[in-house]
Amino acid sequence: MNRSARWWHTLDDGRIQCDLCPRECHLHPGQRGACFVRERIGDALVLSTYGRSTGFCIDPVEKKPLNHFYPGSSILSFGTVGCNLACKFCQNWDISKSRDMDRMMDSASPVTIARAARNLGATSVAFTYNDPVIFAEYAIDIAVECHVENIHTVAVTAGYIHAEPRREFFAVMDATNVDLKGFSDDFYVKLCGSHLAPVLDTLVWIRHESRTWLEITTLLIPQANDSDAEIRAMCQWIHRELGSDVPLHFTAFHPDYKLIDHAPTPLATLQRARRIAQEEGLLHVYIGNVRDAEGSRTHCANCAAPLIEREGYAILNYRLTAEGHCPQCGSPLAGRFGAQTNPFGSKRIPIQLPG
Repeated sequence: MNRSARWWHTLDDGRIQCDLCPRECHLHPGQRGACFVRERIGDALVLSTYGRSTGFCIDPVEKKPLNHFYPGSSILSFGTVGCNLACKFCQNWDISKSRDMDRMMDSASPVTIARAARNLGATSVAFTYNDPVIFAEYAIDIAVECHVENIHTVAVTAGYIHAEPRREFFAVMDATNVDLKGFSDDFYVKLCGSHLAPVLDTLVWIRHESRTWLEITTLLIPQANDSDAEIRAMCQWIHRELGSDVPLHFTAFHPDYKLIDHAPTPLATLQRARRIAQEEGLLHVYIGNVRDAEGSRTHCANCAAPLIEREGYAILNYRLTAEGHCPQCGSPLAGRFGAQTNPFGSKRIPIQLPG
């Protein structure tokens, strides 16, 4: 399943530099990058996971999380293995940190995935579970085929990607949820093995230079990135650089992988973060990974009328017009919307694609 990789060049000393992400791994023959899936074979770089997946599921789009992108619709979700970050709190670590290629039991061509989404009635395909940046060539090819079938594409990513591949990657993504993991470089260095600045660059570029719908998620970890000062600084930056109408999701941490000495995130912390974000002028702020009716409700930014009420990932009440406007005052809601017919619900359905 090896496929020629893009975005690399040969250095003067004979090593190959991967130009996909800010890690810029320098590789001798036979070496893999930090993501583990981009490998030097001979004098070329290959993507070793092209056409291979850890499995497929049909999910509600709210699970990505995306609350302003065709709410209530179903989405075909899948990922591969590996990751270009090294988050100590990774909650999909058995996939993202796997070095066992045999975990990828499913295989499917881009055409197969796009047609399966169409046949299953999914509105979108999501590249998720691990970061699609590291399998960008595969994700781009799938996205092209999805658009042939009128299927939307969604990238769930940490946004750790260089400028040139970023342009090509997001050119075929209809929506993205970017994990803004904290708002200090110290947090990114110590807990993610990366840096904050490239992620901020990606967020600004997506918002102002692409047509991709953007939502942001921050996993709040007690005593790590949950201080009032850090949350407020992050929300001020989002308001100033991205705008007030970008949805922000604060989600609850649970101990996992290498960060089992931290307590789960209390609901009160998430509610406090939401209040801070609202004080800083953000209009659509959500709470995730826990049940909180108010924290999952979508309001009109103009008249505050409740527009979408949720319980978990299920939609209880949907009051938007087909054009995505508030029926009470007529104001448009930021996002991508269509006629609400038969919401998918909160179920998660594992599926097997044809080989």
